[in-house]
Amino acid sequence: MDLLALADFNLVARHGGFGRAARAAGRPKATLSRRVAELEASLNLRLFERGARLLKLTEEGRALHQRTGALLTELDETAAAIASGGHVPRGRLRISAPLLFSQIAMGKLAAGFAARFPDVRLEVTTEDRPVDIVEEGYDLVIRVNPDPDESLVGRAFLRDRLVVVASPALARPAAGVAARVVVRGSLGQGETWQVKTPDGTTRLAVEPVLSLSSMIMIRDAVRDGAGTARLPVSLVSRDLAAGRLAHWGDIDAPDTALWALYPSRRLLSARVSAFLDYLKSAFPTGEPDELAAFIDR
Repeated sequence: MDLLALADFNLVARHGGFGRAARAAGRPKATLSRRVAELEASLNLRLFERGARLLKLTEEGRALHQRTGALLTELDETAAAIASGGHVPRGRLRISAPLLFSQIAMGKLAAGFAARFPDVRLEVTTEDRPVDIVEEGYDLVIRVNPDPDESLVGRAFLRDRLVVVASPALARPAAGVAARVVVRGSLGQGETWQVKTPDGTTRLAVEPVLSLSSMIMIRDAVRDGAGTARLPVSLVSRDLAAGRLAHWGDIDAPDTALWALYPSRRLLSARVSAFLDYLKSAFPTGEPDELAAFIDR
């Protein structure tokens, strides 16, 4: 198999089209098209479905991209490491991170990492959906309580917990009266929250009155008296300490875990290894208070 043609195929697959791949690589579009056509002919397989305005991988093309893209990246990294005399992190590192973590911590993390590893071109995008790390060309993804995925490996690097908070001016409802709450998502009715207090665990009846798409928006609305809410303790610890919010209790549920995940392959790139080590140095214990302190720096 022609490795150069295979590399051109992966370039087109990664960028989702001949034109975009040509612009990204500074290569003629006609050359990439010809090389991919030659690869299809040698394999006797159609790797792309070509429409008038759409280029889509076939099932065989997707399988080839998934199995060979990482291998070609490792070959490039090995050659670069040998040429530079060691495993120096360099090149592009693409990361997908959830919205809240990106808003409160990723900017500082990215700045510190870029300063320590100036040869790495870090690209961070914000996605709450579970992105396809291989199909969409990410090197590493950060996910909250991810479902098991045999194609990914990684580690939990932070834990957080949900607390019930409200404006100090908002009185707790009497027994049997529903609390007005601000939620993320649908305004469901008839719900109750299991809340742990020093006196034990109680059920708090809730009446959603406001739905917002961001935890930071919810925190701001709660501070202004819109209702009570379930929020990560790392996000509200400073408000609790300053008296801007009152603590009604902890949600009776397991802690939230943030995981750094990457494709399960034998050779881990120097860039990903460096970022994982940087996360560990930023959050040595992974406790919620550590994230809160990082946000306040």
